[in-house]
Amino acid sequence: MRTLVPFDPTNPNTRLSALLSEDERRAFATAMLSDVLDAVRRAGGEPVVLASAPLDGDVDAPVTVDDRPLSVAVNDALAALPAAVVMADLALATPEAVQRLYDAGGDVAVAPGRGGGTNALVVRHRDFDVDYHGVSFRDHLAAADAAGAAVETVDSFRLAVDIDEPTDLLDVLVHGNRGAADWLRDAGFRVAVDDGTPTVVRE
Repeated sequence: MRTLVPFDPTNPNTRLSALLSEDERRAFATAMLSDVLDAVRRAGGEPVVLASAPLDGDVDAPVTVDDRPLSVAVNDALAALPAAVVMADLALATPEAVQRLYDAGGDVAVAPGRGGGTNALVVRHRDFDVDYHGVSFRDHLAAADAAGAAVETVDSFRLAVDIDEPTDLLDVLVHGNRGAADWLRDAGFRVAVDDGTPTVVRE
C-alpha cells in the first residue's frame, strides 16, 4: 500500500529544544524517519516521504516536496486510493504494528495518538478528507461519519507513541530497540530512577 510519511526537515521536534540542539533535533528526527520507513517497507508498504522542504541527505524512499499546510498537502497526495499516512515521529513503530493498520477494516482505519491526535490512517473512501488541526482523532471520526465512511480504530501502543515532549523520550529508551533509540543512547541519554519514578537523564 502506498504510504505517505509527512516530514518537516527544517525545524523538527521544537519541544525537545531544552534537551537537544537544532542539529541534534534534525539528526534524531532523521533517525525516527528511517525507522518508520523501514517499518512501512517491511510491512509490505510503499513509503513516500511528504516533505515540507527539500531534504539535505539521502532518504531510502521517494520524496515529494510540498510546503503547504499539512492537511492540504496530505489530502492532495491521497488522490490515489487506497493509501495510508504514517507520521515520521513514531519511534516505536514496528512492521507488525504497521501491518495491523494495513489489515484493519473499514473505509477509514485510524490509529490515534495518546494526546488526541492521529498518528496513522488508512483511507479507502474518496469523500474523506484529513484534518490534522486540534483534536484530530475526534475530527477524523466526525469527517468519516459526514462522508458516510465506516471507521475502524486501531488500538496500538506502538503507533500511539509520537515523540513530541521530553517525557516521550522515556518510552523510546524503555521500549525502543532500533535506530532512534540507538541515537539517543549514543547521545548519552539513559533511564534513571528518582524516588521510584523513572526519568530520562543525559550523561
